[in-house]
Amino acid sequence: MGMLLAACLLSFTFAAPAHAVQPDEVLPNAAQEARARELSKELRCLVCQNQSIDDSDAPLAKDLRILVRERIKAGDSNQQVLDFLVARYGEFVLLRPTFHGANLLLWGAPFAVLAIGAVGAIIAYRRRRASAEPNIMPLSADEEARLRQALGEADGAGEVTKV
Repeated sequence: MGMLLAACLLSFTFAAPAHAVQPDEVLPNAAQEARARELSKELRCLVCQNQSIDDSDAPLAKDLRILVRERIKAGDSNQQVLDFLVARYGEFVLLRPTFHGANLLLWGAPFAVLAIGAVGAIIAYRRRRASAEPNIMPLSADEEARLRQALGEADGAGEVTKV
């Protein structure tokens, strides 16, 4: 039983990711096909959203893979292909969005939330610590005398007063 489990785990370790590229999509030129695969890994499937078009079986992903290959065959550079797709579908089509414009807000939001949380935690800690400290005010002479009388201590002249 242990050997079977070990064999299954070992087979999953060496399993390659499945690619959804169909044989009819593959370009005859190996260099162009390699570029198409490289670009396909950078583009988001608009249906699946967390998969590249290289890994997705969705019909729209297939259309995007074909479009990428057509642009490569037309002589576009990798950046021109990406620019064309971004112009057509928006930056959402990129798995790794750029660091400009409205995306700066998206990239910076997690750090801003962490900073706000840290400031909030510091303020809460200080308030809690301040409320835990007793507010000790000195006793007035009258309060001190009543306390000594209640405790049965000697008054200022050295005599013990009884309650």
